Amino acid sequence: MIFTQYYLDCLSQASYLIGDETTGRAVVVDPRRDVDEYLSDARVAGLDIELVIETHFHADFLSGHLELADRTGAIIAYGEAAEAQFPIRRLRDGERISLGEVELEIRATPGHTPESISVVVYERGDPDPYGVLTGDTLFIGDVGRPDLLASTGVTAGELAGQLYDSLQAKLLTLPDVTRVFPAHGAGSACGKNLSTETQSTIGEQRRSNYALQPMAKDRFIEVVTEGQPTTPAYFGYDARRNREARSMLDEQEPPRALAWEEMAGASDAIVIDARDAAEFARGHVRRAVNVGLGGRFAEYLGSVARPDERVVVVTEPGTEREVKVRMARIGFDNLLGCLADPYEAMLAHEDQTEPLSRLTAEELADRMAAPGLRVQVVDVRNPGEVAAGAIEGSMAIPVQELRDRLGELDPSRPLVAYCAGGYRSAMAASLLAANGFTDVSDLLGGYPAWEARRAAA
Repeated sequence: MIFTQYYLDCLSQASYLIGDETTGRAVVVDPRRDVDEYLSDARVAGLDIELVIETHFHADFLSGHLELADRTGAIIAYGEAAEAQFPIRRLRDGERISLGEVELEIRATPGHTPESISVVVYERGDPDPYGVLTGDTLFIGDVGRPDLLASTGVTAGELAGQLYDSLQAKLLTLPDVTRVFPAHGAGSACGKNLSTETQSTIGEQRRSNYALQPMAKDRFIEVVTEGQPTTPAYFGYDARRNREARSMLDEQEPPRALAWEEMAGASDAIVIDARDAAEFARGHVRRAVNVGLGGRFAEYLGSVARPDERVVVVTEPGTEREVKVRMARIGFDNLLGCLADPYEAMLAHEDQTEPLSRLTAEELADRMAAPGLRVQVVDVRNPGEVAAGAIEGSMAIPVQELRDRLGELDPSRPLVAYCAGGYRSAMAASLLAANGFTDVSDLLGGYPAWEARRAAA
């Protein structure tokens, strides 16, 4: 057996290539949209990809099933409950797919979504399964959240009940030695307690996963539906697009290089500055929103930009194609182009650039104490982070919700945004400035810097 896990850190997303050396037959499970790596590895190993299995309709990224099918002739397969706008093979519960010496068993595991499946992998002659690909049903340290907008007409409670049954009857019946290979890891918004580990075993999860401890179904439903992270705005869009026939990604084609005049003329486009926060703070195009390429770029871009908006990007020279691919991974294909020679262009148009104000914890404390200043302090972290501690008097608005909640803030008052380190707060401050807030700053070092100052006082 050839078994390869591909882990995409920026989306905390795992996909898999499974092949049989004796026959050269292979499948890919839950592929990302840029598929060159799967094709290259299959070619080197002498494998033909004949089937693309999706464990469910993903909400957090645009899957590469259409790209792989187009380039290999592979059949696209989903669970039996799936409905798509393109031809699919429906996989029945208990169905076995033989690749030769390698066999795959399909288990229907609804709960995260109604059509969710898991794939049990066997090597012939081994009495125990090699492993199980659990999609978003079972993670390392967590289980799939049942409250995303990937499903319509089914409540979170109903899906959570299905999830309980799937875990108990379909996954926890596997031998303890069975390896667990999930579709996501820590950082994904598809769960609330995901581990940084990318594989485990059924036995280890039975012992350590909070959601798999003995409890009644009603209690399980309460546990898995409470405290889930804020859902990025684009999730519903991607869940819908993954059902549709759509255009293909050419991952090798670079985006257009735009002259300053072209960028300035695209007044309806959102300008995204993909440089790190420190570079952005030194000077950036007026009205640009900072979403650093070094972080979870696609996920946060999908929270501050709309899927139907045209996008212009300012980025470090040489990273333009990476920007395009990472945008495409969440289905944001409306990239007009990247600003050509960005540093030279900004120097030549200094009157149309500005810095971002960044405050130390001491400076923020002084501003908060200044009589009559009435500083608004906005915590843009997730609810779980806020619950663990926050700056007294701050307003909690997760950065994923900020664009839709601008009306809750007063643009005439000074405003300071903070997060855990500075990535999200720079994004939030720049988004506010782009929407007419004139006195905006973010907190250097985030909440830990504020706590350190308080501890030292």
